[in-house]
Amino acid sequence: MALILLSNAGFADPIIVQSTTSTQNSGLYEYLLPVFEDETGIEIRVVAVGTGQALKNAQNCDGDMLITHAKAAEQEFVAQGFGIARHDLMYNDFIIVGPANDPAGVAGLKTASDALTAIAKANAPFASRGDNSGTHQAELTLWPEDPAPSSGDWYLETGSGMGPTLNAAIGLSAYTLTDRATWVSFGNKGDHVILLEGDPALFNQYGVIVVNPSHCPNANIEDADTFQTWLLGPAGQSAIAGFQVDGQQLFTPNAANP
Repeated sequence: MALILLSNAGFADPIIVQSTTSTQNSGLYEYLLPVFEDETGIEIRVVAVGTGQALKNAQNCDGDMLITHAKAAEQEFVAQGFGIARHDLMYNDFIIVGPANDPAGVAGLKTASDALTAIAKANAPFASRGDNSGTHQAELTLWPEDPAPSSGDWYLETGSGMGPTLNAAIGLSAYTLTDRATWVSFGNKGDHVILLEGDPALFNQYGVIVVNPSHCPNANIEDADTFQTWLLGPAGQSAIAGFQVDGQQLFTPNAANP
């Protein structure tokens, strides 16, 4: 019996993290998770989808914790009793990229709303994720008109993650909104370049939430809480700050004490 118990100890359930495609595409988890796993022996599996889908999956108890980037939706998730609490984890920013010849004249404009207005007036192709991800939700807040454009000849909804949407934008010589981490890590930039950055409205905050055991009694709450505490503490915050691609730091840690 002792041998059986010892054997089973090596097969503890992994933590299931419902997360954004942007963090996955950037390579952050390939860098971060081995550090945590080596320190704790706890295995982590990441399900990378848009933030809207990640929240739905966690609501359905298909995950133990979330790392996402749509603060209002995350706060509503907690308010409805699906998560214990939401904590700021790290941030970067969104950027607008497009073809270098810039047919809509975006370069030199100061705000994302001005850029989107110029794209719409020029009927220049714009590729939207259209998937209720954190990036898509951020995009919808930037259009000056209400409602935002619907899919059509120039406004193209891919219904896909950031990588496929960037591929579509490049293939169609279209503009798109992307998080900086995915763009820096993306290998198929073609003739596309960053045309607008630095608008405070493009701030991109990530949060972490452990699901509520009252709603999901079978969730691996103990290990998820251990991972969250590590992420929000000095070791995790230092590891996030140390992640770079091509010499660029992709995420800035900004957690308060959990």
